[in-house]
Amino acid sequence: MPPAPPASSTVCGGWSPHFLYATLPTMHHFKRPFMFCFSRHMGSLFLAACFMLFHQAASSQSLALTIDDGPNIEATPLLSAEQRNQAMLAAMAKHGVKGALFVTANNGANTPQGYAMAKAWGDAGHAIGNHTMSHPDLNSEKVSLLSYQQEIIDCDKIIATLPGYQKWYRYTYLREGKTPDKRDGMREFLQKQQYRNAYVSLDTSDWRFNEKLLEVLKRMNPDGQPNLVHQANLADLGEIKAAYLAHIKQRALAYRELSRKLQGRDIAQVLLLHHNLVNALWLDDVIQQFKDMGWSFTTPVQAYTDPVYQLYPDRVAAGQSLLLSLAKTLGLGKFDGWLRLHDDGDFEMESLKAKGL
Repeated sequence: MPPAPPASSTVCGGWSPHFLYATLPTMHHFKRPFMFCFSRHMGSLFLAACFMLFHQAASSQSLALTIDDGPNIEATPLLSAEQRNQAMLAAMAKHGVKGALFVTANNGANTPQGYAMAKAWGDAGHAIGNHTMSHPDLNSEKVSLLSYQQEIIDCDKIIATLPGYQKWYRYTYLREGKTPDKRDGMREFLQKQQYRNAYVSLDTSDWRFNEKLLEVLKRMNPDGQPNLVHQANLADLGEIKAAYLAHIKQRALAYRELSRKLQGRDIAQVLLLHHNLVNALWLDDVIQQFKDMGWSFTTPVQAYTDPVYQLYPDRVAAGQSLLLSLAKTLGLGKFDGWLRLHDDGDFEMESLKAKGL
């Protein structure tokens, strides 16, 4: 590691490299070095450029939309698999959003029906990434490194024939291995296979709301008769929708604030949602809410050019955002809002429970 520059030599965005180096025991915590600042020899032009970049970032937060576990052909009380798939694609087309689908092949892409649904994403201009065959947990002692890697290779054989295919890998459960052998073994594997780690910065618990939605729908219609579902108490579904949108907004604002703590700026956020009923019904509302918040949508390809996605945190937060991993590596501790980023939607679930849902 190069020696830290003098404290007086650089200042940018309120960060001093002397402070940065002093607060990190060793910069090897990141496999690739990062700096927010610049040398005094670069002069005042860079000071002006830095100010302009920070001002621009503060005025417009960008976001890339990614969908995991698709295409899911499982039956649900509302909408067929094709209808759910088309509803998500229609919502994105309505708002001019180009995103990415991370395929878990055994959820359907290994069948003609599911393959056609995945192809529809590529045909619509969305990227296609790898999310294994069966969604195993790398952190599990029952899952070996080799078997996990084989899942990626097998999934690749299916998705490589799809339009929009990218050499992107999204870790299942966002877990990169709880032992150094698994973590480093996977990083070496992805590098050799020329795969990008498709990091997530804005993690959500949309799956909890999907579970709640399915639970309520089944309770309304225990016999599974479609004509009765449409007579359901729509107010109950409205309560779930409102709680879901509030959850997305809370996570978005919290992760934006965390990016500013860690990077001194607004990074290009990468949002994780899932290929499920809750998003088939309300993805349109999710996208509109972000627009109402003043956020703008970018593509995953563009978002991943942000330097933050070139970092390799030494302390990986299991099942969590890249930003939480960086916070752990930097020793940030339990900052304001920490609990709500770890609770998997518990706050909103308790609120729904109090309303009888």
